[in-house]
Amino acid sequence: MQTSGIDPERSIGPVTRKGKPGERVIEFTLLLAALSSIGITLGIVGVLLYESTVFFQKVSILDFLTDTQWTPLFSNAHYGILPLLAGTLTTTAVALVLALPLGTITALYLSEYASATVRESVKPFLELLTSVPTVIFGYFALLVVTPLLQLLWPNLPGFNMLAGLVIGVMIIPYISSVSEDAMHAVPVHIREGSFAMGATRMQTAIRVVLPSAVSGIAAAYVLGISRAIGETMVVAIAAGMQPTLTWNPMEPAATVTAYIVQVSLGDLPHGSVGYQTIFAAGLTLFVITFLFNVAGYVLRTRYHRKY
Repeated sequence: MQTSGIDPERSIGPVTRKGKPGERVIEFTLLLAALSSIGITLGIVGVLLYESTVFFQKVSILDFLTDTQWTPLFSNAHYGILPLLAGTLTTTAVALVLALPLGTITALYLSEYASATVRESVKPFLELLTSVPTVIFGYFALLVVTPLLQLLWPNLPGFNMLAGLVIGVMIIPYISSVSEDAMHAVPVHIREGSFAMGATRMQTAIRVVLPSAVSGIAAAYVLGISRAIGETMVVAIAAGMQPTLTWNPMEPAATVTAYIVQVSLGDLPHGSVGYQTIFAAGLTLFVITFLFNVAGYVLRTRYHRKY
């Protein structure tokens, strides 16, 4: 006797249906597209590792990491990466001092205070900054920002690492857009619960929305940091391209990316030690960016589980 209205043949689980030949072709194409991105990444890393291995067979890795001079193109060559790292990290820090607070405040306003009309109008204009060529930002830093800063500091050199302020302007759209999306995705009932407890809009935004969206905000920060570290044209034009070991943002310096551009456009023969320095410098930059992304992933995972 049947005791249930459920057909046993239909309750065994989801039915697997074979796709049509056209669907299988599409799935295979999508798989190739996904694997191609992984393959390209592995190819880039492989080239960096191979060329860097050849370089480190001629130059001690200890000297590379500890020497305070970077003069690979001189007769008395030194291969210390520290001056380039100092320039890269200093310009990045200057950029983040401007971009992180402004980007976060902009995202908070668009998410919690701006009307839908204002949000849909302001956000596209803000993201237009990402379409401006970086060479224009470089000349803007050299011809506009630096002269204005020289009014405050008359002894400021024409080339200096305060060009990082312009990099900060460049990365504000990345930080504000991703952060705003993360805040906007916070469920409405969380805000309503905060208001029901008597919290003001500011208290809700700072103490409820920000912690709830911290994983997305961390992703925005990591994206901004990676973008600032990898910037080339602004620092190549406005920072001076002088590989000196200094942490003073008011002095000229060179960054890893600017040096790579400088050597890549030169007449050094392929296979020479001077030419292979660009791969060692590129590998160093890759490791730094990779560590930042891993830290961002760990931070996102930790706070995502917490909240």
